[in-house]
Amino acid sequence: MTQELAGRVALVTGAGRNIGRAIARDLAAGGAAVAVNARANRAEAEAVAAEIVSAGGRAIVALGDVTDPAAVEGMVHAVLETFGRLDILVNNAALRRELPFAEMDFAAWRAVLDVCLDGAFHCARAALPALRASGHGTIVNIGGLTGHSGAARRAHVVTAKAGLAGFTRALAHDLAPDITVNLVAPGLIDTAREAARPHHRGGRRTLVGREGTPEEVAAAVRFLAGPRARYITGQTLHVNGGAYLPG
Repeated sequence: MTQELAGRVALVTGAGRNIGRAIARDLAAGGAAVAVNARANRAEAEAVAAEIVSAGGRAIVALGDVTDPAAVEGMVHAVLETFGRLDILVNNAALRRELPFAEMDFAAWRAVLDVCLDGAFHCARAALPALRASGHGTIVNIGGLTGHSGAARRAHVVTAKAGLAGFTRALAHDLAPDITVNLVAPGLIDTAREAARPHHRGGRRTLVGREGTPEEVAAAVRFLAGPRARYITGQTLHVNGGAYLPG
């Protein structure tokens, strides 16, 4: 692979593990300097940054809760202080919880929307001046298959991810032509989880006969962040092995 992102700087939220970690590593492999965000787990974020540095890349840790506007402003400030610019924002931070709607109180509902949807708003707002100044500004939001297909026990997650798809299309209009904004929607990705296998996966199958990897999602993000995707904006790129085929 070429160093097509050489000279660029990326901020990846929720980058301490799984898909976020793979995205941070792949953007760094493309030549970008990467700010690795985690809400509070410094050890995970430092481990990802260390992997990037050991491979010859540049990385810093940017701890911060994406639901806190002041913390997000601090993260962006740290990126600019260290690298002098910000070209790529990947809104990956999310909560992927399951709960029957009849048992879901407003606090459970808000907790997911606060991270997935409001967090993307706070990060895009804070990064906007730097992305506009970049000349190569790119926002990639990480959605999900169920945001398009729906799923039981995930009213909060489905709503947040569907909202991200709408947010993506709206920002594509508002921020053109300076900044491209796209969404990558993973589905059935083999990731490490603290909870049991998600209930909504029980009846789903992929056409390719396997689950995807975080690295396959990261490849889609890297493409959308790169110079060959500057004519692509407002789009959703599904990475799900054919588990969901939009009409």
